[in-house]
Amino acid sequence: MKRKMQTFLSLLLALVFVFVTACSGSNNEGTNTGSNNGTANEGESTEPMTIRLASGDNNANWDDMQSEVGKAIQEKTGITIKQEFPVGGSDADMFALMVASDDYPDLVMPKGNAGKLVDAGALVDLRPLIEEYGPNLKKVYGEYFNRLRWSEDDDAIYILPQAGVNQTYFEAGGGFQLQHQVLEAAGYPEIKTVQDYENAIKAYIEKNPKTADGQPTIGMSLNGGEWQILISVTNPAFYATGAPDDGEFYVDQETHEAIMHYQRPEEREYFRWLNHMNDIGLLDKESFVQKYDQYKAKIASGRVLGLIDQDWDYADAQNALKAEGKFGATYARFPVTLNESYQDHSFQGTGYLGGFGIGITKSAQDPVRLIKFLDYLASDEGQVLVNWGIEGKHYNVVDGKRVIPEDVQAMKSNDNNTFKKTTGIGNYLLSARYGDGVKDPSGNYYTTTFPEQIQTSYSEEDKKTLKAYGATTYKDLWPKDDAFPERKYGAAWTLPFETGSQANVIFQKTQDIMKKRIPEAILAKPEDFDKIYDAFLKDLEDAGVAKLNEEFTKMVKDRVALWSK
Repeated sequence: MKRKMQTFLSLLLALVFVFVTACSGSNNEGTNTGSNNGTANEGESTEPMTIRLASGDNNANWDDMQSEVGKAIQEKTGITIKQEFPVGGSDADMFALMVASDDYPDLVMPKGNAGKLVDAGALVDLRPLIEEYGPNLKKVYGEYFNRLRWSEDDDAIYILPQAGVNQTYFEAGGGFQLQHQVLEAAGYPEIKTVQDYENAIKAYIEKNPKTADGQPTIGMSLNGGEWQILISVTNPAFYATGAPDDGEFYVDQETHEAIMHYQRPEEREYFRWLNHMNDIGLLDKESFVQKYDQYKAKIASGRVLGLIDQDWDYADAQNALKAEGKFGATYARFPVTLNESYQDHSFQGTGYLGGFGIGITKSAQDPVRLIKFLDYLASDEGQVLVNWGIEGKHYNVVDGKRVIPEDVQAMKSNDNNTFKKTTGIGNYLLSARYGDGVKDPSGNYYTTTFPEQIQTSYSEEDKKTLKAYGATTYKDLWPKDDAFPERKYGAAWTLPFETGSQANVIFQKTQDIMKKRIPEAILAKPEDFDKIYDAFLKDLEDAGVAKLNEEFTKMVKDRVALWSK
């Protein structure tokens, strides 16, 4: 029934396109509705139009299109975006409320909630829109366009992934972080294992129990009080034990059999180490009760010697440190593992993932104009604008190369919060885009993330630390990209359970169990750790984790089959 309705809606939409094209053709001679020239289509309407965009991710630096780039996009397209974020709840709550009320904005960036919207019939199939009005979108996705299809049974495109296409990772943003002053005080020791990491923190805190302004020094803080428990607490367990990021699962690379990653014996030992850090007083006692703002405030105070996080999660706090000139309290990043028998698999290849992105809802006032808007952002002109900004203001062209002026780079590196909000650079990566390392027809990179520019953005503390470890970027410290075979299924965290399915119900139960038991095990007395971890595994079994593993294994194998076509 669902497929019949989708087919009917697609046919109806196609007829509407034919009607619109027929009516406009005689009145707008010379209008270009789809030349693949890497720029916006000439002659398109720029009449003012305000659209609502609901985003599952908060953006404290959203500029409400009042930035320089925001105003340039308004002038070019006529579109003003009013962006809405989760208020007083999670992204899941926000999109669940939309479904319950059947009230949707024009555009959505639903993160992992796209399945709910698809099941509710809330999202428009973008395939016919792209075919008719999205030449730049098709160009960017290129050979990966087929990966945008929803499933084996539904070839509709509901979401335009925002991950960079043909991405080359020049920089590492995760791993284990240590303040530069901690490393300098220890003589830049080898930081490869959790023991190395622990030793550096312990040595510094023994000599510096308080900061210069008299606050107690914190050895290590985890962002475990809210949803970031996945980023700061549980995801590092698989990185530290030689597995890639496949969300809440571990996938055997040969058989594609999946199990919930907490069931791996290796990970028990990682959580035992966190328990040990708590026992010896090096773990922040508030790691599992603090709110996100509290976590960032501690980091911004310079008190926290070590983090285990992604740089985008603590960036606001680190930017605050830079703005105050406290570069010694900012962080270097390392691929730390449980012991030297493991390698960090952060950069194990996935091919193009697709994943989270943007969709047009059934309530959109003008889907055709919206797809043209997204197509403009995906054009060469649009991508240079959203990544580099405005020529003469944010970059200059010198001998054919785009160059960021020193004063602009200084603000970008040292006060990025202000930079993003005032310039708008980085706020409009809403559509299809090329990844780092891809060059435009002028021979310049589409993005500002490439080795020379990364090195330019480093502080003197970064450069001093990297030199001590024989590296030019933090990525140099990680295993090379070709150290591991590419995953045939991409990354398993992009596979959503069907809303309301038995597997999804079980999965939510396991998440609730994890959020209770993992903090309990880490904060327990060492002699009680195994008892609690055993109870954790038993709780997972009782919740039906075996059925969940079986279902997820099927999903992984289905993805392998789908992508191999």
